[in-house]
Amino acid sequence: MHEHRFRALILHRRGHALTATLAGWVLGTAWQLQQSALWPAGHYLAVALVAGVLFGLMRWLRRPRRAMPGIALLCLLAAALTAFAVTGWRAQQRLAQQLDPALEGRDVVLVGTIARMPQRGPMGWRFRFDVDEARLDGAVVRLPPQVQLAWYGAVSTADETDAAAPLAADLRAGDRWRLTARLKRPHGNQNPHGFDYELWLWEQGIRATGYVRTSPRDAPPRRLAVGGWSVERWRQSVRDRILDGAGQGDADARRFAGIVAALVTGDQNVIERADWDVFRATGVAHLMSISGLHITMFSWLAVALVGALWRRLGRWAGAARWNPCLWLPAPTAALIGGVALAAGYALFSGWGVPAQRTVLMLATFALLKLSGLRWPWWLTWLLACAVVLAADPWALLQAGFWLSFVAVAILFATDSRADGAAGTGAKAGFFIKLLREQWVVTLALTPLSLILFGQASVVGLLANLLAIPAVTVVITPLALAGMLWAPLWTAAGWALLPLAWVLRALSTWPWASVSMATAPLALGVAAVAGGVLLALRWPWPWRLAGVPLLLPLLLWQPARPPAGQFELLAADVGQGSAVVVRTAGHTLLYDAGPRYSRESDAGHRVLVPLLRAFGERVNMLVLSHRDTDHVGGARAVLAAQPGASLLSSIEDEHELQDTRTAMRCQAGQQWTWDGVEFSVLHPDAADYAMTAKANALSCVLRVRAGERAALLVGDIETAQELRLVARHEDLRADVLLVPHHGSRTSSSGRFIGAVQPRWALVQSGYRNRFGHPVPTVTARYAERGAQIVDSPACGAMRWHSGHPGVVRCHRDEARRYWHHAPTPRIGGR
Repeated sequence: MHEHRFRALILHRRGHALTATLAGWVLGTAWQLQQSALWPAGHYLAVALVAGVLFGLMRWLRRPRRAMPGIALLCLLAAALTAFAVTGWRAQQRLAQQLDPALEGRDVVLVGTIARMPQRGPMGWRFRFDVDEARLDGAVVRLPPQVQLAWYGAVSTADETDAAAPLAADLRAGDRWRLTARLKRPHGNQNPHGFDYELWLWEQGIRATGYVRTSPRDAPPRRLAVGGWSVERWRQSVRDRILDGAGQGDADARRFAGIVAALVTGDQNVIERADWDVFRATGVAHLMSISGLHITMFSWLAVALVGALWRRLGRWAGAARWNPCLWLPAPTAALIGGVALAAGYALFSGWGVPAQRTVLMLATFALLKLSGLRWPWWLTWLLACAVVLAADPWALLQAGFWLSFVAVAILFATDSRADGAAGTGAKAGFFIKLLREQWVVTLALTPLSLILFGQASVVGLLANLLAIPAVTVVITPLALAGMLWAPLWTAAGWALLPLAWVLRALSTWPWASVSMATAPLALGVAAVAGGVLLALRWPWPWRLAGVPLLLPLLLWQPARPPAGQFELLAADVGQGSAVVVRTAGHTLLYDAGPRYSRESDAGHRVLVPLLRAFGERVNMLVLSHRDTDHVGGARAVLAAQPGASLLSSIEDEHELQDTRTAMRCQAGQQWTWDGVEFSVLHPDAADYAMTAKANALSCVLRVRAGERAALLVGDIETAQELRLVARHEDLRADVLLVPHHGSRTSSSGRFIGAVQPRWALVQSGYRNRFGHPVPTVTARYAERGAQIVDSPACGAMRWHSGHPGVVRCHRDEARRYWHHAPTPRIGGR
């Protein structure tokens, strides 16, 4: 009796120790990801040694008859230190592969292989390139093992029949090439609550990006060898066959072919942006790309199919010795087959990071079940988290990780089975189970979606009830079976037609989706806990305790400047201009950033998410002039901000006039918001008839609150600067948006002397082809005591009239060790 109790006590304590170890690994990983800079490798080794000492102490304490109250704490600390040290060491190894700064902007001859299926966009191709050899001026140089390249346009360096120099459209995975590329370190826009492109590249193992040089001065790209069979080459062949099959059809056929290709091969770029907008508004975007949830659903379907087939084979074989059920039970075969097929599907879809962690999670659950271990659900869930983070520590910072694991946790916790399903029939029971599972997942994930994306779908429950069975049971199986018989791809497209119609109708409903300002992390965690409480199968008095936890998130409003003050936020949009001006109750957006391609612009990628994260309702959009680096994102902003008026110098025939009629900006226009004065200083009414040059017609806006002022000048040049100096006795401003991004055509000495800026903000792209800001211009500002801050080094730049001596750089405030740290172009004080 005593021996039995002692063994039970030992097993109980071992369970606590295992729980603490797994939790410690997760916490240690999260701790290391907060580092702004990596330590020397020796420091991580010291941390690992401390962890080893703690593990040794723990083993000593676990001997029989010794005190054991501190074992769980020791396990937690030891595992956390180990995870911290291992993740830091791995980061050091990855950081050592980064591109040498001396090679940035240099033309390097590369020899290597196209590693992944190339993706075609409006501007050309993007692909990953495994570098075997690199030479600069004939000398061998060291490069990261894999780089991401762009090949703009279709380039022919010889007759098209020459297999050694084909068009760029002939790029194929596995082919070996010699080409000239211009490289740079990974660099992305850095904005509050924005997408961390540099983290995405880091997680993918890409430590340099660039583009293929095809000018007459460069050696022509040359294919050295045609690749053999590979999964990536097969994927590309399947994708092209699907798209080519719909090439002669109508617009809907081509759109649906893109969705089918994405479901089969994982190439999300072939789905049109308008369709993505519909999928996001209705909350089904996870079903239209091969995400973690998509692979999980495929695994469930594969388990059912393999199990049914295995049992059928057993019935056919009867009692024969080769009956498969005699040497491997059907549930075991189904589990192994389901995970194996899911892994194969993930491999064929590109073996992306989300797919890898999903397969790891499924394999962990399967191994536990096959081993006969009966762990509590939360311990199984924690083990899967730790395994995924051991393989990919940086997954912890991805939205997909949290959505997947929170969804799995809530399904485990609620044990959402349809009670009484047997009495209502199998089909009705399945529907009730699906409805209940979708309800609890929606209830729990809605607060998380608001935290991660700033928006959530109101119609998502209804849309997913229709889309999940259609996509997982009908469309995806048809799409995959099309690899065996191509007409089934057309059938999958037809099956998409009614679903697409319903989703589009749902997306047009008022309040189909809601957006909210991004709240502090503590409020978000409380709201997720509230959603989980509401979803749990507990008595309703207990579940309603989750409502007070939800309210702070739903009622959160970001702080605004007090009356009589204003704030500027110069967004990091690359080579372009976009400045948000906020007062106590109003918001103005000056310019809307550049257009990056036909399918991408600063409005969709930067400004709309930024404004949504701050809960902004734009009152006025000012477009300084018609150049695309200033108006490229305007259409997206106007679509997202229906209440915004438009003030601009664009001509009456400009395409944006069809979206929102613009009022012409001209000198003398003034208005006051919340004690802050806004004045248009340029152009005059007569200027519109005197010149057609867009830069000369830039709307110049002065924002003033008491003695503090900011001057936003667009792309005016020296002639317009001198006119402003002549017409206005007082042009002084604390902050000046440097004219024309620091071009040599602007920023004359007289103009800088008249403005006397304390801060000169430069919005430009990293290593832009214009060389902005040019050194002579930055020197001119420095000579006159202005502090120069540029967006490549600073990211989004924030200045407040109540604190005029400080410009806050988002790149500094949110710095992590994987972020690029370009040399700032700062002069003056």
